[in-house]
Amino acid sequence: MSVAGDAPLVDSHVHIFTHDMPLSPNAWIRPNYSFTGEDLIATLDAHGVRHAVVAGISLYGYYNDYMIEKLKQYPRLRGTVNIPPTIELRELTAMKDAGVVGVRLFLSAQLSGDVADLRSAHYQRLLKHVRELDWHIHFLADESVFADALSVLRAAGVKVVIDHFANPDPGQGPDCPKVAAALKAIDAGNVWMKISAGFRFSPRTPPRRPDDYARARRIEGEFDRYLLERVSPERLLWGSDCPFVGHESSVTYRDTLSSFEAAVPDAPTRRAISDTALKFYFS
Repeated sequence: MSVAGDAPLVDSHVHIFTHDMPLSPNAWIRPNYSFTGEDLIATLDAHGVRHAVVAGISLYGYYNDYMIEKLKQYPRLRGTVNIPPTIELRELTAMKDAGVVGVRLFLSAQLSGDVADLRSAHYQRLLKHVRELDWHIHFLADESVFADALSVLRAAGVKVVIDHFANPDPGQGPDCPKVAAALKAIDAGNVWMKISAGFRFSPRTPPRRPDDYARARRIEGEFDRYLLERVSPERLLWGSDCPFVGHESSVTYRDTLSSFEAAVPDAPTRRAISDTALKFYFS
Protein backbone atom coordinates (compact mmCIF):
# COMPACT_ATOMS: atom_id res chain seq x y z
CA MET A 1 0.00 0.00 0.00
CA SER A 2 1.42 3.36 -1.03
CA VAL A 3 2.06 6.10 1.45
CA ALA A 4 2.77 9.69 0.54
CA GLY A 5 6.55 9.28 0.58
CA ASP A 6 6.41 6.38 -1.90
CA ALA A 7 3.60 7.58 -4.17
CA PRO A 8 4.37 8.52 -7.78
CA LEU A 9 5.34 12.14 -8.27
CA VAL A 10 3.14 12.42 -11.35
CA ASP A 11 0.01 10.66 -12.51
CA SER A 12 0.42 11.09 -16.26
CA HIS A 13 -3.11 10.08 -17.27
CA VAL A 14 -6.28 11.34 -15.60
CA HIS A 15 -9.55 12.88 -16.78
CA ILE A 16 -11.81 15.61 -15.46
CA PHE A 17 -15.31 16.43 -16.67
CA THR A 18 -18.77 17.54 -15.67
CA HIS A 19 -21.86 15.50 -16.38
CA ASP A 20 -23.32 18.19 -18.61
CA MET A 21 -20.38 18.76 -20.96
CA PRO A 22 -21.23 18.44 -24.70
CA LEU A 23 -20.80 14.85 -25.83
CA SER A 24 -19.04 13.75 -29.02
CA PRO A 25 -21.18 11.94 -31.63
CA ASN A 26 -18.73 9.03 -31.32
CA ALA A 27 -18.87 8.79 -27.51
CA TRP A 28 -19.09 5.20 -26.33
CA ILE A 29 -20.57 6.14 -22.94
CA ARG A 30 -22.02 9.16 -21.14
CA PRO A 31 -20.90 9.31 -17.50
CA ASN A 32 -23.86 10.17 -15.27
CA TYR A 33 -21.60 11.93 -12.75
CA SER A 34 -18.96 14.66 -12.65
CA PHE A 35 -15.30 14.26 -11.78
CA THR A 36 -14.19 17.83 -11.36
CA GLY A 37 -10.81 19.46 -11.06
CA GLU A 38 -11.48 19.73 -7.34
CA ASP A 39 -12.30 16.02 -7.15
CA LEU A 40 -9.00 15.27 -8.86
CA ILE A 41 -6.96 17.49 -6.54
CA ALA A 42 -8.61 15.87 -3.52
CA THR A 43 -7.80 12.41 -4.89
CA LEU A 44 -4.17 13.30 -5.52
CA ASP A 45 -3.82 14.79 -2.04
CA ALA A 46 -5.43 11.76 -0.39
CA HIS A 47 -2.81 9.50 -1.98
CA GLY A 48 0.27 11.70 -1.81
CA VAL A 49 0.59 12.35 -5.56
CA ARG A 50 1.92 15.82 -6.36
CA HIS A 51 1.05 16.36 -10.02
CA ALA A 52 -1.22 15.06 -12.76
CA VAL A 53 -1.64 15.30 -16.51
CA VAL A 54 -5.24 15.65 -17.68
CA ALA A 55 -5.67 13.68 -20.89
CA GLY A 56 -8.08 14.92 -23.51
CA ILE A 57 -10.98 12.47 -23.41
CA SER A 58 -12.59 11.12 -26.56
CA LEU A 59 -16.10 11.34 -25.10
CA TYR A 60 -16.21 15.13 -25.42
CA GLY A 61 -14.59 15.64 -28.81
CA TYR A 62 -12.96 19.05 -29.23
CA TYR A 63 -14.46 20.52 -26.06
CA ASN A 64 -11.46 21.58 -23.94
CA ASP A 65 -12.84 24.62 -22.12
CA TYR A 66 -13.36 23.00 -18.74
CA MET A 67 -9.92 21.38 -18.71
CA ILE A 68 -8.20 24.62 -19.65
CA GLU A 69 -10.09 26.49 -16.91
CA LYS A 70 -8.79 24.00 -14.33
CA LEU A 71 -5.24 24.01 -15.69
CA LYS A 72 -5.18 27.75 -15.12
CA GLN A 73 -6.54 27.31 -11.61
CA TYR A 74 -4.16 24.53 -10.53
CA PRO A 75 -0.48 24.91 -11.55
CA ARG A 76 0.19 21.33 -10.43
CA LEU A 77 -1.79 20.11 -13.46
CA ARG A 78 -0.89 19.86 -17.14
CA GLY A 79 -3.08 18.71 -20.03
CA THR A 80 -3.34 17.37 -23.56
CA VAL A 81 -6.15 18.59 -25.81
CA ASN A 82 -8.30 17.19 -28.59
CA ILE A 83 -8.29 19.76 -31.40
CA PRO A 84 -9.11 20.06 -35.09
CA PRO A 85 -6.07 20.25 -37.38
CA THR A 86 -7.21 23.65 -38.68
CA ILE A 87 -6.75 25.37 -35.32
CA GLU A 88 -4.72 28.57 -35.40
CA LEU A 89 -1.33 29.01 -33.76
CA ARG A 90 -2.58 31.87 -31.57
CA GLU A 91 -5.16 29.52 -30.04
CA LEU A 92 -2.50 26.92 -29.37
CA THR A 93 -0.21 29.51 -27.79
CA ALA A 94 -3.00 30.55 -25.42
CA MET A 95 -3.49 26.90 -24.50
CA LYS A 96 0.22 26.53 -23.79
CA ASP A 97 0.11 29.54 -21.49
CA ALA A 98 -2.72 27.79 -19.59
CA GLY A 99 -0.73 24.57 -19.05
CA VAL A 100 -1.40 22.49 -22.15
CA VAL A 101 1.64 20.42 -23.16
CA GLY A 102 0.41 18.28 -26.04
CA VAL A 103 -2.23 17.15 -28.51
CA ARG A 104 -4.28 13.99 -28.00
CA LEU A 105 -4.53 12.15 -31.30
CA PHE A 106 -7.05 9.35 -31.77
CA LEU A 107 -6.52 7.42 -35.00
CA SER A 108 -9.40 5.09 -34.29
CA ALA A 109 -12.64 4.80 -36.20
CA GLN A 110 -14.39 3.66 -33.04
CA LEU A 111 -13.31 6.70 -31.01
CA SER A 112 -13.14 9.48 -33.58
CA GLY A 113 -15.10 8.42 -36.64
CA ASP A 114 -12.99 8.98 -39.74
CA VAL A 115 -9.30 8.21 -39.22
CA ALA A 116 -7.23 11.31 -39.91
CA ASP A 117 -4.65 11.45 -42.70
CA LEU A 118 -1.50 12.72 -41.01
CA ARG A 119 0.08 13.40 -44.40
CA SER A 120 -2.59 15.96 -45.27
CA ALA A 121 -1.65 19.63 -45.43
CA HIS A 122 -3.77 20.47 -42.37
CA TYR A 123 -2.12 17.83 -40.19
CA GLN A 124 1.38 18.59 -41.43
CA ARG A 125 0.73 22.22 -40.44
CA LEU A 126 -0.52 21.14 -37.02
CA LEU A 127 2.52 18.91 -36.47
CA LYS A 128 4.77 21.85 -37.33
CA HIS A 129 3.01 23.92 -34.66
CA VAL A 130 3.39 21.06 -32.14
CA ARG A 131 7.10 20.91 -32.82
CA GLU A 132 7.52 24.69 -32.56
CA LEU A 133 5.63 24.81 -29.25
CA ASP A 134 7.77 21.95 -27.86
CA TRP A 135 4.60 19.95 -27.28
CA HIS A 136 4.09 16.25 -27.88
CA ILE A 137 1.55 14.05 -29.62
CA HIS A 138 -0.37 11.86 -27.17
CA PHE A 139 -1.06 8.94 -29.46
CA LEU A 140 -3.53 6.08 -29.76
CA ALA A 141 -4.28 4.27 -33.04
CA ASP A 142 -5.85 1.24 -34.65
CA GLU A 143 -3.45 -1.52 -35.67
CA SER A 144 -4.08 -0.89 -39.38
CA VAL A 145 -2.53 2.60 -39.20
CA PHE A 146 -0.39 2.41 -36.04
CA ALA A 147 3.09 1.76 -37.45
CA ASP A 148 2.67 4.07 -40.44
CA ALA A 149 1.33 6.90 -38.27
CA LEU A 150 4.30 6.56 -35.93
CA SER A 151 6.62 6.89 -38.92
CA VAL A 152 4.85 10.05 -40.06
CA LEU A 153 5.00 11.56 -36.57
CA ARG A 154 8.67 10.80 -36.18
CA ALA A 155 9.41 12.23 -39.63
CA ALA A 156 7.65 15.42 -38.51
CA GLY A 157 10.12 15.72 -35.64
CA VAL A 158 7.55 15.76 -32.86
CA LYS A 159 7.77 14.05 -29.50
CA VAL A 160 5.34 11.15 -29.18
CA VAL A 161 3.76 9.52 -26.13
CA ILE A 162 2.13 6.18 -26.95
CA ASP A 163 -0.93 5.59 -24.82
CA HIS A 164 -1.99 2.61 -22.66
CA PHE A 165 0.77 0.09 -23.46
CA ALA A 166 -0.01 0.78 -27.18
CA ASN A 167 -3.54 -0.48 -26.48
CA PRO A 168 -3.00 -4.08 -27.65
CA ASP A 169 -5.95 -6.08 -28.85
CA PRO A 170 -7.43 -8.47 -26.26
CA GLY A 171 -5.37 -11.60 -25.79
CA GLN A 172 -2.33 -10.30 -27.68
CA GLY A 173 -0.40 -8.52 -24.94
CA PRO A 174 3.26 -7.97 -25.84
CA ASP A 175 2.75 -10.06 -29.00
CA CYS A 176 0.58 -7.33 -30.52
CA PRO A 177 2.15 -5.84 -33.69
CA LYS A 178 1.49 -2.38 -32.25
CA VAL A 179 3.80 -3.15 -29.34
CA ALA A 180 6.58 -4.22 -31.70
CA ALA A 181 6.14 -0.99 -33.69
CA ALA A 182 6.12 1.04 -30.47
CA LEU A 183 9.35 -0.51 -29.21
CA LYS A 184 11.02 0.12 -32.56
CA ALA A 185 9.99 3.76 -32.38
CA ILE A 186 11.17 4.09 -28.77
CA ASP A 187 14.55 2.67 -29.75
CA ALA A 188 14.79 5.24 -32.55
CA GLY A 189 14.27 8.09 -30.06
CA ASN A 190 11.86 10.90 -29.14
CA VAL A 191 9.11 8.40 -28.22
CA TRP A 192 7.75 7.41 -24.80
CA MET A 193 5.10 4.91 -23.66
CA LYS A 194 2.48 5.19 -20.94
CA ILE A 195 2.10 2.16 -18.70
CA SER A 196 -1.39 3.27 -17.80
CA ALA A 197 -4.82 1.77 -17.12
CA GLY A 198 -3.72 -1.82 -16.60
CA PHE A 199 -7.22 -2.60 -15.38
CA ARG A 200 -8.36 -2.22 -18.99
CA PHE A 201 -6.73 -5.57 -19.76
CA SER A 202 -10.02 -6.91 -18.41
CA PRO A 203 -12.79 -7.68 -20.95
CA ARG A 204 -13.70 -4.60 -22.96
CA THR A 205 -17.41 -5.01 -22.40
CA PRO A 206 -19.30 -5.96 -19.21
CA PRO A 207 -20.05 -8.03 -17.32
CA ARG A 208 -16.64 -8.29 -15.66
CA ARG A 209 -15.90 -10.49 -12.67
CA PRO A 210 -13.34 -9.98 -9.87
CA ASP A 211 -11.10 -12.64 -11.39
CA ASP A 212 -11.11 -10.66 -14.66
CA TYR A 213 -9.45 -7.79 -12.80
CA ALA A 214 -7.04 -10.17 -11.08
CA ARG A 215 -6.04 -11.47 -14.50
CA ALA A 216 -5.68 -7.91 -15.80
CA ARG A 217 -3.32 -7.14 -12.93
CA ARG A 218 -1.19 -10.18 -13.80
CA ILE A 219 -1.06 -9.08 -17.44
CA GLU A 220 -0.05 -5.57 -16.36
CA GLY A 221 2.82 -6.99 -14.33
CA GLU A 222 3.99 -9.21 -17.18
CA PHE A 223 3.77 -6.28 -19.58
CA ASP A 224 5.78 -3.96 -17.36
CA ARG A 225 8.49 -6.56 -16.87
CA TYR A 226 8.58 -7.14 -20.63
CA LEU A 227 8.95 -3.42 -21.32
CA LEU A 228 11.59 -2.85 -18.64
CA GLU A 229 13.71 -5.61 -20.17
CA ARG A 230 13.68 -3.69 -23.46
CA VAL A 231 13.56 0.02 -22.64
CA SER A 232 14.77 2.20 -19.81
CA PRO A 233 12.53 3.84 -17.20
CA GLU A 234 13.43 7.13 -18.89
CA ARG A 235 11.04 6.13 -21.70
CA LEU A 236 8.09 5.07 -19.52
CA LEU A 237 5.32 7.13 -17.88
CA TRP A 238 2.84 5.83 -15.32
CA GLY A 239 -0.83 6.84 -15.27
CA SER A 240 -3.93 5.73 -13.40
CA ASP A 241 -6.70 6.66 -15.91
CA CYS A 242 -8.70 8.04 -12.96
CA PRO A 243 -11.74 8.14 -12.62
CA PHE A 244 -11.78 4.79 -14.50
CA VAL A 245 -14.67 5.50 -16.86
CA GLY A 246 -16.68 2.34 -17.44
CA HIS A 247 -14.97 0.63 -14.48
CA GLU A 248 -15.89 3.00 -11.65
CA SER A 249 -17.57 0.38 -9.46
CA SER A 250 -14.62 -2.02 -9.64
CA VAL A 251 -11.43 0.10 -9.60
CA THR A 252 -10.17 2.62 -7.05
CA TYR A 253 -7.24 4.98 -7.12
CA ARG A 254 -5.61 2.89 -4.42
CA ASP A 255 -5.98 -0.15 -6.68
CA THR A 256 -4.00 1.53 -9.45
CA LEU A 257 -1.19 2.53 -7.08
CA SER A 258 -1.07 -1.00 -5.72
CA SER A 259 -1.00 -2.46 -9.23
CA PHE A 260 1.88 -0.17 -10.19
CA GLU A 261 3.86 -1.27 -7.14
CA ALA A 262 3.16 -4.93 -7.87
CA ALA A 263 4.05 -4.56 -11.55
CA VAL A 264 7.24 -2.57 -10.81
CA PRO A 265 8.30 -3.81 -7.36
CA ASP A 266 11.69 -2.08 -7.43
CA ALA A 267 11.23 1.30 -5.74
CA PRO A 268 14.18 3.02 -7.49
CA THR A 269 12.73 1.98 -10.86
CA ARG A 270 9.33 3.39 -9.93
CA ARG A 271 11.04 6.60 -8.84
CA ALA A 272 12.91 6.76 -12.15
CA ILE A 273 9.60 6.47 -14.00
CA SER A 274 8.20 9.27 -11.82
CA ASP A 275 11.25 11.43 -12.51
CA THR A 276 10.75 10.85 -16.23
CA ALA A 277 7.20 12.20 -16.01
CA LEU A 278 8.23 15.16 -13.87
CA LYS A 279 10.89 16.15 -16.38
CA PHE A 280 8.73 15.48 -19.44
CA TYR A 281 5.61 17.36 -18.37
CA PHE A 282 6.77 19.94 -15.83
CA SER A 283 10.32 21.04 -16.68
